[in-house]
Amino acid sequence: MRENVREVVGLNDHEVPSLRRQVEAAVSGAIDRALPELAGADPVVRHSEHADFQSNAALALAKRARRKPADLAASVADTLRRDTEGEAEAGTGALVAAVTVSGPGFVNLVMSDTALWRAVAARLASHHLGVGTPQQGRRTVIDYSGPNIAKEMHVGHLRTTIIGDCLSRVLAFLGADVLRQNHLGDWGTQFGMLIEYLDSHPDVAWHRDELADGTSAVSALNTLYRAARAVFDADPDFADRARRRVVALQAGDEATVTRWREIVAESEFAFSEIYQRLGVLLTAADSAGESFYNPWLPEVVDELTQAGIAVASDGALCVFSADITGPDGDPVPLMVRKTDGGYGYDTTDLATIRYRIRELKADRILYVVDARQALHFRLVFEAARRAGWLTDDIDVTHLSYGTVLGPDGRPFKTRSGDTVKLMDLLDTAVGRAREIVTEKSHDLAPAELDQIAEQAGIGAVKYADLSTSRTKDYTFDVERMVSFTGNTGVYLQYAHTRICSILRKADDESADVDTALVLHPAERALILALDAFGDTLTDVGQALEPHQLCGYLYDLAKAFTDFYEACPVLSAAQPTRGNRIALCRLSAATLRRGLNLLGIAAPERL
Repeated sequence: MRENVREVVGLNDHEVPSLRRQVEAAVSGAIDRALPELAGADPVVRHSEHADFQSNAALALAKRARRKPADLAASVADTLRRDTEGEAEAGTGALVAAVTVSGPGFVNLVMSDTALWRAVAARLASHHLGVGTPQQGRRTVIDYSGPNIAKEMHVGHLRTTIIGDCLSRVLAFLGADVLRQNHLGDWGTQFGMLIEYLDSHPDVAWHRDELADGTSAVSALNTLYRAARAVFDADPDFADRARRRVVALQAGDEATVTRWREIVAESEFAFSEIYQRLGVLLTAADSAGESFYNPWLPEVVDELTQAGIAVASDGALCVFSADITGPDGDPVPLMVRKTDGGYGYDTTDLATIRYRIRELKADRILYVVDARQALHFRLVFEAARRAGWLTDDIDVTHLSYGTVLGPDGRPFKTRSGDTVKLMDLLDTAVGRAREIVTEKSHDLAPAELDQIAEQAGIGAVKYADLSTSRTKDYTFDVERMVSFTGNTGVYLQYAHTRICSILRKADDESADVDTALVLHPAERALILALDAFGDTLTDVGQALEPHQLCGYLYDLAKAFTDFYEACPVLSAAQPTRGNRIALCRLSAATLRRGLNLLGIAAPERL
C-alpha cells in the first residue's frame, strides 16, 4: 500500500501523536478493560532494549490489585492481542505486531511495520513535523542576556544568552506566545561619571563612525569608563561634578539625557552585532532596561507601603522576608527605598515583575540569570506574592546555570586574569574551525569557506554550552568543541550535510511511502528515533533543559549513520529506494529543525 505524504494527515500542521503516546493509549485501554478496578492507571510505557516499547504498569499495580505482577501483565497482554486481532479484521492496520510478557511482569510491545511507515508518511506531510503545540497560547516572558550599557559582553553573558534564546525558540515552536525581554543595565551612578568624563574630554573618539575598524563603540566606552572611575577616585572636584551629573540625569536634564541616549544607542548597536553573529533572536525591540521602569518606582513603593509590606528601617524602606532569615536569624530584607530617597536594583526588579504581570499579561515568567542571584529572586518573588501581583495561576521561575570554566577548572579568564570578551571567544572558535575545515580536502571558494567556518565555530560554542545540563559547569575546550566526531555541534552539522548530499544525488521529489514494506532493523531503529522528536521537545518545554534536545539529536544522528551503513539508499530497487529516501528526507528535516531550535545553523555543505 502506497501513501502520499501530502494526503496522510490532511492539514500540513496537524499533530501526529507519537508512537509512544499511541502505545500508552492502547495499554491504558487494555488495562481498563482487563482490570476495570484499575481503570485510569498510568500505563508506565518506556522505550526498551528488548522490544520497541515496554509497559511496567503490572509491577506498579500489583500491590494495589493484590495479584502477582506476572498475572496482571498476562491479562493486559491478552487484551492487547485481542485488540490487535480486531484491528486486523477491521482492515484498519494494527498498531502492534507482537505482545509478550517477560521477567516479573514486563509487557513488551513490537510495533507493526505498517504503523511505523505510516508515522514516517504522516510526519513528512506536516510542516511542523507532526509536533503538537502543548504550550498553545501560554504567554511566556523570558528574561535573558541582560548586558550592561557601556560595558563589553564577556564570557559571563554566554550562557544566559544562548540558553534563553534556545528556550524561547522551543517554547514558541510548542505554541507559546513568547515575549523576549533583554533587561539592560542602563541606569545608575556610573553614568554620571562616564557622561562627565566624556564632556570633559570632547576630543575622545567613542562613536562607531569615529573608530578604527575592529573597535566597537562599547569597547571604547568600556575603556573610557575605567578612566572615568580612576579620575573619580583621585579627583574630588570631578567626583562632585559626576554626582551632580547623576542628579541631572535623574531630573531629565536635556543635554545629559541626550548624551546618555547616545551611549545607550552605541552600546545596543554593539550588542546587536554579537547577537547577529550568535544567531540570537534578540533585537532592540526586546530591550527593556532598568530605566524603562523608572516611572513606576514611586508607585510600587507606595503600593507596598500602603499594604503594610514595606516598613521603615534605619531611615530606609524595606520589605522583610517572612520565609528567609540571614546568618543572624533576622529576616532578610529587600531595600525598596534608600536612606537618601533613591531607588536601587531591588525596587527596579519589583517594578519589572509587576509590569510583566499587569501589562504584559504573563502566564509564565522565566529569568535566565546566574545562580548568584538565587536569593535575590526568592525575595522578589515572595514580595510579589505578598503584594498580590504574583498569583497561583502565574508560574515564575529563576533558571540558574553553571559557570564556563577554563582548562584549569576555574572560571574562564585570559592569561592576564581579565574576563574573556565574548567576541574574542567566538573568534577563537571560528578560527579553529577554519583550520580544521581547511585541512580537509575541499573545493570551497574563499567566501564559502568563511561562511562554513563561521557556522561551524559559532555552532560549536553554542552546542557545547547547550549540551551540558543547565545547572552544571563546563570547560571551554575549543579542540573538543570543533571536532567532527563525538557529541559536538560540528558532528550534527556534518550529519545534516551528509544527508543533504544523499538527497542531491537521489534527485527524487517523490511524496510516496509504501507502508507494506518489511522493515530492516536499522530502519526500525531510525523511525523510532525520528518519532521521539515531539516527545523530546515537550519534555524540554516542561523541564527547561536544552541538553535533552542535544542528546536526542546526537542519538538521531547516530541512528541515521547506522541506517546508512546497513541499508543502501541510492542503489536500492524500488519501492525500497523510495522509502529510504523518505527516511533521509525526514531525518534531514528533523535534524535541521532541531538545530534551528538550538539556534545553530544547518549548512548543506561542510
